[in-house]
Amino acid sequence: MSPANTRDLPALPEKAPDPGPSVIRKAISASAIGNATEWYDYGVYAATATYLTHAFFPGSLGAIGTMLGFAVSFVLRPLGGFIWGPIGDRLGRKHVLAITILLISLSTALIGVLPTHAVAGVWAPILLIGLRVVQGFSTGGEYGGAATFMAEYSPDRKRGRYGSFLEFGTLAGFASGTALVLLLSLALTDDQMYTWGWRLPFLLALPLGLVGLYLRSQLEDSPVFTEIEEHMTEEVEVSTWAKLKQTVVDYWRPIAIMFGMVVALNVANYTLLAFQPEYLKSTIGLSEDAGSAVVLIGQVAMMCLIPFFGRWSDRTGRKPMWWASLAGLFVLSLPMYWLMGQGFGWAIAGFVVLGILYIPQLATISATFPAMFPTHVRYAGFAVSYNLSTALFGGTAPLVNEAVVSSTGWNLFPAVYLMGACVIGMVALLFLRETAGCSIRGTSIPGERPERADDEAPELAGAATR
Repeated sequence: MSPANTRDLPALPEKAPDPGPSVIRKAISASAIGNATEWYDYGVYAATATYLTHAFFPGSLGAIGTMLGFAVSFVLRPLGGFIWGPIGDRLGRKHVLAITILLISLSTALIGVLPTHAVAGVWAPILLIGLRVVQGFSTGGEYGGAATFMAEYSPDRKRGRYGSFLEFGTLAGFASGTALVLLLSLALTDDQMYTWGWRLPFLLALPLGLVGLYLRSQLEDSPVFTEIEEHMTEEVEVSTWAKLKQTVVDYWRPIAIMFGMVVALNVANYTLLAFQPEYLKSTIGLSEDAGSAVVLIGQVAMMCLIPFFGRWSDRTGRKPMWWASLAGLFVLSLPMYWLMGQGFGWAIAGFVVLGILYIPQLATISATFPAMFPTHVRYAGFAVSYNLSTALFGGTAPLVNEAVVSSTGWNLFPAVYLMGACVIGMVALLFLRETAGCSIRGTSIPGERPERADDEAPELAGAATR
């Protein structure tokens, strides 16, 4: 049952509001492009790691300094989640998402105009890390809000299908950043790339963010949030801190379950997508362009498949998809990392296999995590759990992998680290409630008791309440 200090909505209409197909498509586009902007930054940062090392960390830190610059952006992600999440539950998803996408795109673009270490000395890496912190703080509100926004706009029986396009945006942003850096490296000389070419991809983040801001400004808040806001006007008067405290105390169980699942999700994510280009270059011995090409091919393959896995989860449920992904990654991580060390062609094969195994998790984030919380704490619950887990484990994965591989020479450590994260994810998954086809309206935890879901999938109506 729901926590004692919350209450069910009075006279909640039996049928959920239907925003219509065109509005849903706009909501998906607005959410996805914001996520693409966030991940475009990560893609560019990962693909330009060698150039950033030369520009900002030419001393003894080297690549470790660059990976530290990547990891430090996650330090303030939990704080961003603690602040943006409750605000999004009080004032609406739309307003927070407009602010965060602007902050992310602006801080990314500013990296492109930073002075290098040769010009500004120690201030150069300090400024770089400062902008990465701003990005992390903003991302703490961006991702949870975008996933919540998309889930609340989606019909219940199609939440997996529509939600997968948020992660399509993730891969599109990451792949775009990787592809742009690869194209520039092919078009420019090495000297041009090291002096000014690496700056161009960062500068392009600003117009991308402005497009996302425009799309989001054209939408109203989600009908699920608007519906509950009309019935719970007194909740607006609760302070942000009180809202956060209430969320953590009353909903610690789904927060803990999500925390464990996100450990597996984001260790895989940041190992495969962010650390891999540097790993393939420095550890496997591929060239800069070859390493980027391997990752880009894998990302495109994942993009092609992700909508199908999202739709599949609407039929089978979210938990079977996660079990298959976690078990597959646990069994095949070591063989595939060994395979990647055998040469360029084998590196493509190994990376694509791991990427496809990861897709069932990635494709169902927006359908699984928002459905773990009731509407009035959904943004905060998602943001707190997701960002805390990501800051502690996911975002630090490239730094941990780089430090261990460089100090021990154990090239297969990233596979073992990934396997350990999968074990944590599988333990958490044991306690997850299946919510495919379940309504996410109201102040009850979705799937906790039978509810009539708008457009509910009949074959999952029973499973969703177990």
